Amino acid sequence: MNFIAPNPEQHAEIARTLPRVKLMIGAEARSQGSAGSITHINTSTGQEQGEIPLAGAAEVDAAVAAARKAFPTWRDMKPYKRRQLMDRFADLIEQNIERFMLMAVVENGIPMSTMVHGMAPRAVSWIRYYAGWADKIEGIVTGLNPSDNFEYTVPEPYGVIGHIITWNAPLLSLAMKVPPALASGNCVVVKPAEFTPFTSQLFVELALEAGIPEGVINVIPGAVAAGEALVRHRGVDKISFTGGPIGARAIMRSAAETLKPLVFELGGKSANLVFPGIDIPSTAAYCAGFALSNSGQGCALPTRLIVHESIYANFLEVVKATLGQLPFGDPLDPNVIVGPMVNAAACERVQGLIDQAREQKAGNFAVGGSALGSEFGMGNFVAPTLITDVDTYSTIAQTEVFGPVLCMSSFRDEEEAVALANATEYGLAAYVQTNDLNIAQRMVRRLNAGTVFINQATPAFLAASPFGGVGLSGFGREGGKAGLEEFIRIKGVGMSIRGSNS
Repeated sequence: MNFIAPNPEQHAEIARTLPRVKLMIGAEARSQGSAGSITHINTSTGQEQGEIPLAGAAEVDAAVAAARKAFPTWRDMKPYKRRQLMDRFADLIEQNIERFMLMAVVENGIPMSTMVHGMAPRAVSWIRYYAGWADKIEGIVTGLNPSDNFEYTVPEPYGVIGHIITWNAPLLSLAMKVPPALASGNCVVVKPAEFTPFTSQLFVELALEAGIPEGVINVIPGAVAAGEALVRHRGVDKISFTGGPIGARAIMRSAAETLKPLVFELGGKSANLVFPGIDIPSTAAYCAGFALSNSGQGCALPTRLIVHESIYANFLEVVKATLGQLPFGDPLDPNVIVGPMVNAAACERVQGLIDQAREQKAGNFAVGGSALGSEFGMGNFVAPTLITDVDTYSTIAQTEVFGPVLCMSSFRDEEEAVALANATEYGLAAYVQTNDLNIAQRMVRRLNAGTVFINQATPAFLAASPFGGVGLSGFGREGGKAGLEEFIRIKGVGMSIRGSNS
């Protein structure tokens, strides 16, 4: 194992630059919440990094009230002015991007390599993209000529949007959710995960510095109780949630009371189909490394590698060598791809699924798979793990592990490849490696996924591209015009053009 031990002193130095977390409600910055507080722990070193106030129902009430108070001003602001403020906000995010990157490393252990090459710069691009939409939202004329009516549509904001943010990519999640809601004239209440409150704190501070009015963005870190109160609140007009199916089902039950509309991005168990004719060394190295990027804590990662039987043995050798030599450990190290799990509970859950796979004889362990000993320090690390010849219907093959675990199996022909890829309730992403354009096009049509990526293409999370899933992966889209339209209601208008005596 190529483990790179974290340097506690280096992590502590960065931790001293973290912002003090408060509940940001309108013009208030509250240091205490009615749900108490938790101590934030550096997941790489076990060091304490500050007390985090937790919102309860009282703070949710206050945040929604602040958002509703700010809504008329933000809604009625000239669209070009909203665009200017959002552009200024993007400038400030970009100016502070290095701080965001270092913050992520000590906040939840995201490897610096992941932040540099993807999450951080893309967050800026999302804000700029939706700033550009702020003054381009249009209605249409729907009446036919000749007609008794002049008919047209008026696009309107919902009002107050509740955003429930997950922890694995806090800056990117904020950038994917908040800007389209703002561009269309909504105000927001953001409930970040209590494990990752620092990014949201700096995010809202920079929004205020940019001139976005108080109350337009409210941030209230909290646990399940705060999320439930936000969903149930009658002053919230729509909920956008990123998380898992268990949380989503609870949200749907609560939202049913007011028939509140929802947007869900709920993770995946994405298949990566590899056909003969590709370059084995480069493709296998890519498939192995990408599947475990961000320590496997990514919703669209291709964690089921399904390879044609004619190249399976050779492909496996490269995958084994790649994962066996993969640097893991300190997320500050620029070479590390696999850092720690977000907390001890996540570490125990991932290791538990690995142990269960061994007990169930779900496959053969080719790399990793053993619990890490004290030589890996106080951090919440799980070693890169490869399980081969995996039973498609085993728990490890059907459950979103959200850790550095890659399952590998083989297929005989296209029919079996499609059947294996679609043998899951999830449907967020699918991947195809082939030099045959006809195969690629057939797979695009037949794979049950929100997005299909061909030939080492990866989810770039580009702002102009809609992203979302089907089945257990949720519904609705983030990104592109489709992502903007999630936060717009269309009002129809009919105006009689007949004379008063007709």
